Amino acid sequence: MLLIILGLLLAFLFVGLGFAVHLLWIAAVIFLLAWIAGFAFRRGSGRWYWW
Repeated sequence: MLLIILGLLLAFLFVGLGFAVHLLWIAAVIFLLAWIAGFAFRRGSGRWYWW
């Protein structure tokens, strides 16, 4: 019984980690697109960001 519970906990842990990693990939793609758009639409010869 303990092995079944431990196996279920590990399965839930891996599902949660997979979901979090999937969301991080989506966020990384969005930031990459924003970064590329910043290069495409920058004004003048300076940087497109202000920090």
